[in-house]
Amino acid sequence: MKIPALMPFISRLATRGYYRYTVGGARVPAEGPVLLVANHSNSLMDPAFVTVAARRQVRFLAKSTLFTHPQIGWLISLVGSIPVYRAQDDPRKLGKNRDIFVAVHEALSAGAAVGIFPEGTSHSDSRLSPLKTGAARIALGAALRIGGAFPIIPVGLVFRDRNSVRSEVRIVVGDAFDWSDLAARAEEKFAVRELTTRIDSAMRRVTLNLDSWEDAALVHVAEQIWAAEHGSPRDSEATVSRLALTANVLQRFQLRGDAEWHATARELRAHARMLQRMGLSPQALKEDVRLPAALFWSLKRLPLLALLPLASLALLAYWPPLAGARWFAKHNREGPDSESTYRVLAVALLGVIWTLVLAGVAAWALGWAWGLVAFVVLPAAAAGAAVVAEFRRLGWLAVRRFFVRHLHRRRLGRMRQRQITIAAHLNELLELGLQ
Repeated sequence: MKIPALMPFISRLATRGYYRYTVGGARVPAEGPVLLVANHSNSLMDPAFVTVAARRQVRFLAKSTLFTHPQIGWLISLVGSIPVYRAQDDPRKLGKNRDIFVAVHEALSAGAAVGIFPEGTSHSDSRLSPLKTGAARIALGAALRIGGAFPIIPVGLVFRDRNSVRSEVRIVVGDAFDWSDLAARAEEKFAVRELTTRIDSAMRRVTLNLDSWEDAALVHVAEQIWAAEHGSPRDSEATVSRLALTANVLQRFQLRGDAEWHATARELRAHARMLQRMGLSPQALKEDVRLPAALFWSLKRLPLLALLPLASLALLAYWPPLAGARWFAKHNREGPDSESTYRVLAVALLGVIWTLVLAGVAAWALGWAWGLVAFVVLPAAAAGAAVVAEFRRLGWLAVRRFFVRHLHRRRLGRMRQRQITIAAHLNELLELGLQ
């Protein structure tokens, strides 16, 4: 089987190992031509997340310089990416883009899913960069070959902290929008501009756009408090919609210099600091876990305790490649938006090399049969150890929250009342911001 056909599986493996993500919104058609347009703030992890959302093989357009990159060029070529030549890279090669457009049009007319990042390059900004016209030109050109409009679907990627292991990611698949009135007007500049504007609007509906990253923590904690106190669903689509609404209202009140908003913002920051000290989330503060429920939850996880020593040994055995991957990611030359990409790639590459070293030692000391067993068992043990470690971390947090709730009832009671008050203020401000 070719590597591109394996990309949905590889993408799920890579993204699930590093992040905790949820997918919400519409469904990408399982068959037929579709152009997926997504925001781009996390280097090669973004194509992996778009593939996860699509649940099918996707061919991506990538800047030509990535194909000759000494560290990741092999991967870009291997997964079937299509090169795009940019003026800032080499103006002499711009003519090659004509052939690339033909190739993309042929892929779409053959029923393929094509992914593109209309911002043009990965970046560290807190909001969408101005879109290039490439996505619109591709869609209009393909429409002439196909005989009409086909789905253009926005995919929003919202990271809580893109470089932190096991942080939350919200993936939102937007609805395809109508552009049939432009499908036969590929030669008109107006059609390109108008379709680019519609793509931009569709992408903004599924992404979080902030004035600065300093606002991110405030927006996230405000959304969590509002959702906890109003019993709102925690799926990706609803969460990103509330985040976007909160960010929009925040910007309006900041521009107006509203005193009430500034007071609420101070309350939010103080409340977030207290929650962090207590190891609680807004939802956990609201919940009241009784002793029987806590005991039952703990008993179900007792078997994991027996696996902890083995999991610890496995993680210790793979400490060298994990430490090396952290160092390599921190010192990559592409910038902070590439840190998670390099970390995932380094773990995979160094993990394979380290497994070969350990298997070689086992074969030299105990014989080739034991070396083969080590080569098969060690990676499985390391993966299992990571799962056990994650359950242990979540279990410890749950146990800690239980004891915190029962040892600090009065303080948490005051915090709970403050959270209710903050949620009421937020509700008032959000209603004002919508008027």
